[in-house]
Amino acid sequence: MNLTNILSGLDGLKVKGNLEIEVNSIQSDSNKIKEGDMFIAIDGFETDGHKYIKQAIQNGAKVIMAQEDRASRDMIKELPEDVTFISAPNTRHAISICACNFYKNPSHKLKLIGVTGTKGKTTTTFMIKSLLEKQGYKVGLIGTICTYIGAKNLGDNDRTTPESLELQELLAKMVKEKCDFAVMEVSSQSLKLNRVDGCEFEIGIFTNFSKDHISKKEHSSMEEYFESKVKLFKMCKYAYINSDDIYANKLPELAPECNFTAYGIDNPSDLLAKDITVTNSYVDFKVKLGDKNYRVKTDIPGRFSVYNSLAAISVALKYGATPENIIEALSKVRVPGRSELVDNDREITIMIDYAHTPESLDNILTTVQEYTIGEVICVFGCGGDRDAGKRPIMGEIAGTKADYTIITSDNPRTEKPEDIVAEIEKGIKKTKGKYERIVDRKQAIKKAIAIAHKRDMVLICGKGHELTQEINGKKYPFDEREIVKDILSNN
Repeated sequence: MNLTNILSGLDGLKVKGNLEIEVNSIQSDSNKIKEGDMFIAIDGFETDGHKYIKQAIQNGAKVIMAQEDRASRDMIKELPEDVTFISAPNTRHAISICACNFYKNPSHKLKLIGVTGTKGKTTTTFMIKSLLEKQGYKVGLIGTICTYIGAKNLGDNDRTTPESLELQELLAKMVKEKCDFAVMEVSSQSLKLNRVDGCEFEIGIFTNFSKDHISKKEHSSMEEYFESKVKLFKMCKYAYINSDDIYANKLPELAPECNFTAYGIDNPSDLLAKDITVTNSYVDFKVKLGDKNYRVKTDIPGRFSVYNSLAAISVALKYGATPENIIEALSKVRVPGRSELVDNDREITIMIDYAHTPESLDNILTTVQEYTIGEVICVFGCGGDRDAGKRPIMGEIAGTKADYTIITSDNPRTEKPEDIVAEIEKGIKKTKGKYERIVDRKQAIKKAIAIAHKRDMVLICGKGHELTQEINGKKYPFDEREIVKDILSNN
């Protein structure tokens, strides 16, 4: 593509060299640069891309874009004559706009739905996909677990919202394969770091807001965290928000250009859930669809599932979904590793969940305790080579909230799993909670199932949708759904 077209819509650029050249590809990783490519230097958390400008040129880059405040005179003087140099006020914003242009603005050619919030993004996107597909649309999905184009799974994702170059390439594939919609999780980090700049969102959804992601590498405060999420609604035509969340109710004033509609349970809403029933295997509720009330059921238990369902129903109704299709689609939706129930003939409630932080473990245990008649048996561990400080905290949470805990391994990576288990144990010892240690994760799951009764809940936390276990740099097959089914069939 011609460089002039790639730069369309960007202001404040300073250029040295020829703009009338063809660019083969855009990269922010100098190792991926080939002859005739454009390299955009990003100052990241781990490394500064400006350090690799020379390497990019050696690999064949013919266009270099750098951050304005990093573009020194010496840097420019040292460039070969046939290399075009561009400085931009913000290369994170610039790379997003360049990516949109390079892939011919795919978000303009389908209806893009963005879901943001502290919790519920993954489940809500899967619900929306299911409801729209039941109505006959072809839907792409981008999120924490994986990317789908229709029924085709493109594989696991490294982050909730991809970097801009990958994101626009995925959206372009969806356009090429004739998707009507793309529904994606939009993280606060992606909004803060300009990854979705240039996208044209048809709809934005705000699920809820609570304390999370406050750290040196994420957000400095709750205020900044919320402000990042607000950006999505300044990019949308329509929005559906949770009327029971105090932060959501601030949005209409902060993004007046957007057309807001509310859903909820406790406060007045355009779409209101009533007469809610929560069990350890499903939730159902009454909701008005058109001019009649209907009972809606989904096999994802918990009060939060009502909110996620209402958000998805709001979108489906906008695009003509019938009550019958809504009811059927929600009854069949499954989200890998998110409050995922494993069907079995022994009538034991077995749930697999991705909870791997203190907050998420506390939330899922609090939720299942509310509707479990018997005992909650929790199996969990912590990943190696990650935040070790959370291990005793999670142990204390499990000891307080679960009736019985089996501490085991997760993805130990290069650490000894026994050492990780011992650190978790320090926390659980502060409580009166009953527990045992079984380092082998498969054996831990087996023990939990063996001691469970019909009214109990076996909650397997930490790995969720993952299909492998990482030990000493190698990933071994580990699909907990299949492991559970194998244990049940052999007992």
